[in-house]
Amino acid sequence: MAWSEDELKRIAASDDLHISPFREDGVTYGTPTWIWSVVVDGALFVRAYNGQASRWYQAALKQKAGRITAAGMTASVNFETVADGAINDRIDDAYRAKYTGNRYLGSMISSRARAATIRIEGSNHAASHRQNGYRQEP
Repeated sequence: MAWSEDELKRIAASDDLHISPFREDGVTYGTPTWIWSVVVDGALFVRAYNGQASRWYQAALKQKAGRITAAGMTASVNFETVADGAINDRIDDAYRAKYTGNRYLGSMISSRARAATIRIEGSNHAASHRQNGYRQEP
């Protein structure tokens, strides 16, 4: 399920994305982790600062679903790994544009973080709970 243009604009403009992949039981959400996010080519991407060893990244890989909270909305989501070098180059550019001057930028565009890039897609469950144009959890 694709994000609406308005949702992507709101998320892209904010710096408050928290990710919560499901825990081992596949039902309970993990502890929300604040992470940087960017929008590229109409899609939402995040990276793990600590690379593939990051706990939230490992949970996202295993469970492939969870939720995010960003820009005043909460959404059920699906997670997909990103390996394409060309899109990762554009994601690097988006990180540079959004977080220019931040001392952590170098780490977020490093090979370690690039190897832990996730595309976040709204889930069908989230679409069934739309209110006022934003995805809302029940």
